[in-house]
Formats: sequence, structure tokens, C-alpha cells
Amino acid sequence: MIKFSYTNLGDDFLYREMRRKDREISSDDAFKILKNGEFGFLSLVDIDSNPYGVPISYVLDGNFIYLHCANLGFKLECMMNNPKVVFCVVGHTNVLPGEFSTEYESAICFGIASIVEDIDEIKKYMNIFCEKYSKDYLKEGEKYIINAMGQYKCIKIQIEHITGKSKK
Repeated sequence: MIKFSYTNLGDDFLYREMRRKDREISSDDAFKILKNGEFGFLSLVDIDSNPYGVPISYVLDGNFIYLHCANLGFKLECMMNNPKVVFCVVGHTNVLPGEFSTEYESAICFGIASIVEDIDEIKKYMNIFCEKYSKDYLKEGEKYIINAMGQYKCIKIQIEHITGKSKK
């Protein structure tokens, strides 16, 4: 039988320690992967404890990940039921066919999701989205954000713990 080691982050937030310690990277390096990623995978659980994962664009600011979504939907239902989420980003990869292996780097964040209610905070982070994904269209993006206000939700994930892994 395999015995797993867990660490308690407080408030019953447990995470399992990494098995391959030889591939573990520092939290600073994990944050670099998170900062430079184009999209991530958000993992949640629904009201019946069924898992749900979705690829999504995001921005990072300090210890917070910001996402956006429609006003209604399964992601929001899941978060309202259980705000504990996992967010994963895969950085550089390189398949090594002759070695039956892959070079990779990844970061996994454990956190608490909440809906951003403050209009100024929403505008700030939607503008950061434009800077990341549409940097040549900032003026148009600002107008788009204002015109679409109220048609989407901005979600903030407070990172409670981050791990990173790499094989090069």
C-alpha cells in the first residue's frame, strides 16, 4: 500500500506533497511559469463532488490569479458550492520520442476563488487582460471592457500554495 504525505495549509486545505522531489522547482520558478503562461486549467468540484476542469485564459498579479467568465455557468455554480480550486499551467514542453519521455515545466496553484465585486478592480484586471492578450489594441480594449461591463464576471483566486515541477 502506498502512503502519501500531506501538508495542512490551514482551514482544512490539504495538499499532497510531490512524489518526485528530484523534479520539484522553487516557488519562485513556479511563479515564473505561471506569469509567462498563455492559458491554464481550472479544476473545481460540483455540488455532488464530481470533478470539473476547464482551460481558461488568465492574468497574474502578485499572489492572485484573475479569470473572467459569463455571468451564469457551471464554473460559477461549482465555485459557489466550493471555492477551493486548483489552477495548473504548463510551460515549455519538448517530446523526446527516442527516449520515450518529455521535457516539461509546470506550476500548480491551490487556492480560494471569489467573485470580484469592485468595479474599479474589475476594470483594472480586464485592462491587464488586454495588455497580455491584445497589446496592440489597448484603446479598443478599454472601450470593449466598458461596453461589456455587466455581461461577465471577474474571478479572483487567492493562491494558498504553489508547486512546480520540471524535467529538462
